[in-house]
Parts: sequence; structure tokens; C-alpha cells
Amino acid sequence: MILTPAELSALTPAELEELAEGLEKLVLDREAGKVPWLCDIPDCDGQPHPGRPGRHSRAAQRPPEGDDWDVWLALAGRGWGKTRTGAEWVIEQARHLERGALIGPTAADTRDILVEGESGILASAPATFRPDYQPSKRRLVYPNGAIQVCYSADEPDRLRGPQHHYGWFDELAAWRYLQYAWDMAQMGMRLGQHPRICITTTPRPLPLIKQLLKDERTAVVRGSTYDNLDNLADTFRRAVIAKYEGTTLGRQELDAEVLEDLPGALVARALIDRTRVTPDEVPDLISIVVGMDPAGTGTGDETGLVVTGWGVDQHHYVLADGSAKRTPDQAARAAFALREQYGAAHVIVEDNNGKDWIGEVLKRVWRDMQPAGDTTPPPVRTVWASQGKKLRAQPVGMLYEQGRVHHVGSLPELEDQLTTWIPEEDPKSPDRLDALVHAITHHMKRDRSRTQLVNPHKAAQRPGRAAAQHPALKARRQAA
Repeated sequence: MILTPAELSALTPAELEELAEGLEKLVLDREAGKVPWLCDIPDCDGQPHPGRPGRHSRAAQRPPEGDDWDVWLALAGRGWGKTRTGAEWVIEQARHLERGALIGPTAADTRDILVEGESGILASAPATFRPDYQPSKRRLVYPNGAIQVCYSADEPDRLRGPQHHYGWFDELAAWRYLQYAWDMAQMGMRLGQHPRICITTTPRPLPLIKQLLKDERTAVVRGSTYDNLDNLADTFRRAVIAKYEGTTLGRQELDAEVLEDLPGALVARALIDRTRVTPDEVPDLISIVVGMDPAGTGTGDETGLVVTGWGVDQHHYVLADGSAKRTPDQAARAAFALREQYGAAHVIVEDNNGKDWIGEVLKRVWRDMQPAGDTTPPPVRTVWASQGKKLRAQPVGMLYEQGRVHHVGSLPELEDQLTTWIPEEDPKSPDRLDALVHAITHHMKRDRSRTQLVNPHKAAQRPGRAAAQHPALKARRQAA
């Protein structure tokens, strides 16, 4: 907008002050290299050019045109620019719509990525339209009064009742209670003439993703990590691309392929989906443990931490995946925290293959966490893996085939490893998978009715009586 001298002189002192503040914000944005996000060059690659001196949207990051879509599904690899795309879209929606929903896999994800992340809303919004973040109320309030409310897909019931004009659903394929959270969120999209949803996610072959891809009201954009290499740090290329490039998991995480069940993988995804349960469907558990697989020395290696329970029905229930890249001390504290959270009896850890140090770290951290004078021994059980990775994992794969392993909700990263690790292609099994194998194998040794699964090379043994003598099972038999 250009004002003539006459128009300037007609402004009140308050209007002049507001104009000066706006100009100052524009200058701050220009100095920070911010430019309008959308570009009218049809095949723009997002790099600076005349008229757009800073980084901005590539052609694929622009919202779909027209009114014939309800869902915009950005199905893309890591580092493609999904977060910035979603953030810019909801900022634009806030200019003319009153209420929006921001939903990440967890409350921390919504806060740390969608709102406060380096490509999130606060970082992307222009100075003249930056919202006020009110964390205690879980919302952002824009200068025009528009509101965006923060939700966690881990708490689907919070989505009951609230109404919205639009929503940004991030990493949908990583939502633990995917279908339920999606249904609750969909029911809240009922304000205005045409509620719409922007989904930004790395793909997984989940039923809801497949359903959205088939829906004619879904506008789909696909992209790979390589589309945005110019804006990615060298460390990302070394730590992530170099590790996964050319692998099956890399096809999903980098190339954004929706992979179906892979021949030779340890577990078929269909088997996981078929036996998946909700927390309310978990029976009484005889035993709960935390499986731990210490990080190796490779770049980006994680410490696997997986919580499993063994039920009175003699089935195994995978309760949580707390795996992450941590220091040894941090990993030990995280393992004991999971034990406390889930009431687990022990931490089951592999202590060979060059990882003997982990036992000492666990003992020291346990002592540090106890009150002075408490000599309670650390609740740790070790696994000495005399067999190869494939032989150790095979019995667990057989349990999945028999329908005796149930995932409680969705555990996306663990499930990716189970369904993409092909032993014949890669003898080194992934960390989360190993942690799961340690925990389930511990319970299998107690489950005498299935002892033959522990070692596929031994003949079937007579069922033992250890599990059957458990009080919960005795009570169940008496009730029958």
C-alpha cells in the first residue's frame, strides 16, 4: 500500500504509531531474510530469485487450487519441508477463519515442532501477523483474534466437543491411536462452509493412509528428501541419508514410498494390524519387562527400549517403545523410568558383543537413583546371545504368525523395523527390534507351553507347569 503525503498528514497520532510499528516489523522480516512464502512462478524451486530474495515455497509446497478437495495430503520423506508447508498453510487460514486445530503425535510434538519448531508457526509467521502463544491454554491467538488450539493425538478424547474450521494434522502415520484420533478430529471439523485438513506425514502402509489415497476428495502431493537437499544441513546428509539411502527403510523415510509387505521381512505388517489392541483390551498381565538393546558405535545408533507384558492368555503385549539416541547414563535412566511407569519387574539387557559396559552403567545409575543407605540390587537381567540375530528373532516372528503378539496402539518406528528388516539382506538387526526380542524371549522362557519356540533347532518339548501354576491362571481355571 502506498500513501500520498496528503493521506499521511490526515492520519491520527495513534494511526501513525501503528503504521510505524508495522513498517518496523516489515524491516525486521526483510533483515531476517523472510519473504512471502508463495511464489507465482509455476516451476519455482524455492531458491532466492528476483522478486523473492529469500527462500520460499517450491511448486509442490503450494496448496491445491480449486474447491474440489477436503484433505490436502503431503506425503513426503524426511526433510522435504512438511513442517514449513503445514505452518504456512495454517497461518494463511488464520487470516480469514476463526478456529483451527493443530494436532501432533504427542503434546510435546505439537509444541516443539508445529508451534515452536525451527520451521513451525512462530518461526514462519511474518512479524505483522505473528500469533501470541499461550501454552497454559494450549493455543495461539493471532492479531485479528483468530485462534488455533493445540492437541495431542495421544489424547483422542480431548478432541470430543471442540469445533474447528480447519486443521493441521502432522505425522498422521505416527499417531498411536490413529483411527480413533482421526475419527474424533474429523467430527470436530464442522465450522464454516468448507472445513479442510492439511496432513503432513512420512508415509506408512496403514489402512487410513491407503483410504485417504483412494478418496477423490483428497489432494495428494508426494515428495522425497532429495527435493530439498539445498536446505538441509550437511550433518543430516551424513547421519540420516548416508545411513538409510539404498535400504528398504530408506525407500519409505527418504523416497516416501508406501511400502507393502516385503518378502523376507521378519514380520508382515498385516499380522501386526490384525492383532492390534487398545489399552482396554489388554488382559491381566503376569509379567512386564523392559527390553534394552544398547546403542552401538555407528552414526545415529539408538538405544532400543521396548516394554512388553505377558498375559494370562499366554499372549505377548507390546506396551511401549521408548527408544531414542541417548548417552549411556541417559539410556539407563530412561530404562528405569519406563520400568517405574509400567510397573515392570526387570530391565532385560544384552551384555555381550562388545557391550559389557552397559551392565556396570545400569548398576551405577541404579545406585545413584536410590535413597542413601538403600542397598536394593538393580532389577536387571542379562541376556547372553550365543545365537545369531536371525536365529534369535525367528521365534518372535513365529509368535506374530500365530497371532500371539499384540501391539497396544500404534508403535510406528518399531513396526517399521519389524516389517522392513530382511535378515538375508542385512545381518545387523535394528535396535528397537532387538530390544523387543530380548523382552519377548524373556517371557517365552517362562511360557513353558511354548518352550519349543525359544530354540527352533530343538525338538518340541513337553509343556511345563510354571505358567499354569500362576495364581491368575489358577483363578481363571477355577472360574471356568
